[in-house]
Amino acid sequence: MGERAIKLPDVGEGVAEAELVEWHVKLGDLVREDTVLAAVMTDKATVEIPSPVEGEVIWLGAEVGDVVAIGSELVRLKVAGDDAEAPAPLPPAASAPRAPDADRPEPRAAVPRQPAPAPQTPLPRPHQASAQTSGQAWGAPRRDGEKPIASPAVRLRAREAGVDLRQVAGTGPAGRITHEDFDAFVARAPGAAPSRGVAARTAITEVKLVGLRRRIAEKMALAHARIPHITYVEEIDVTALEDLRAILNRDKREEQPRLTLLPFLMRAIVRAVADQPQLNALYDDDAGILRQYAGVHVGLAAQTANGLMVPVVRHTETLDLWACAAEAARVAEAARTGTAARETLTGSTITISSLGAMGGVASTPIINHPEVAIVGVNKIMTRPVWDGAAFLPRKMMNLSSSFDHRVVDGWDAATFVQRLKTLLETPALIFMEGREP
Repeated sequence: MGERAIKLPDVGEGVAEAELVEWHVKLGDLVREDTVLAAVMTDKATVEIPSPVEGEVIWLGAEVGDVVAIGSELVRLKVAGDDAEAPAPLPPAASAPRAPDADRPEPRAAVPRQPAPAPQTPLPRPHQASAQTSGQAWGAPRRDGEKPIASPAVRLRAREAGVDLRQVAGTGPAGRITHEDFDAFVARAPGAAPSRGVAARTAITEVKLVGLRRRIAEKMALAHARIPHITYVEEIDVTALEDLRAILNRDKREEQPRLTLLPFLMRAIVRAVADQPQLNALYDDDAGILRQYAGVHVGLAAQTANGLMVPVVRHTETLDLWACAAEAARVAEAARTGTAARETLTGSTITISSLGAMGGVASTPIINHPEVAIVGVNKIMTRPVWDGAAFLPRKMMNLSSSFDHRVVDGWDAATFVQRLKTLLETPALIFMEGREP
């Protein structure tokens, strides 16, 4: 038997490091060739790292959230014969997970570790240490986040007595809490008097932001810190548009996608930015340069299981209503299923943010840096509207749009939104060719 070090390979895109976002194995696991060991993230692309050989995991070289350099050791395996490399002492993490150190700051990047002799004695489990050293079935026998194991009957007794089972040491198999353990805790713990009230919940769970969630947090912080936002909210009467949409969906061909409000808004944005190209732009605030784009690349803020992503429909100015609907559905589905290519998640010049039926009355969307404008869609509601003679039921919707006030004045922001209002309230204008209305 020997050892084999698995290093973080070059994952492409010209990157020098990647963030470890998930371990698929733990110490002691037996893995086969091509078993996925870990997942790392570069930008917004997640890459799985497979094992090239069979073996047993004896060392993990980083923690979730660490940034690991390309070529750094990620895993060590105990392997047979021909797969082994020159033996090397195991780092300390080979026998047991690293113990938390309150005086040590949280590491931001993984660095190569100097090999050291492995510990000879494994660390005891927390509940074992408590029972052996204190001789009592109370205290804090479990590490934070470890769930107690107990039968339903014991759990019922604990609820009735107002006892937190996480504080009770278990002597049964796998640390299971027995009735005797519970009785001993109640008898010995000074603050465990039976109570019919509900026990106070004092636990604090710390959740480390890693992977896409951390990147979203960093990008939102950057956008909020650098961009002075101005948000403009306008009410839109979409009754005529909704009537048109219903007719088009009723008469559409089988191969055509079902139309939502989104493709109409995409086409309206194309028409509106033709008059105000400074809104279809990226602002390089370091260089002080506003880059205005002829092509309209619309980003669609989409909620996924992993967090917020912005897939991009490129060159929307070349697409008709049905093509906009089909392309929007394609890129949104790719984002939701995690199959979107990196090119699909970058390069937008203006973004639409919509929460659909949960869109609320108004919102203050944060600009997708380094863009200068974002259009927020709120939910459609039927409300009474005065037409000068009577109140009529109309389908109303608010647009909540934010702009970079460094390069977009309030007047220009209002002009843009009013143009969208005109186009959406009179949807025939969206399809007019030639001179802009």
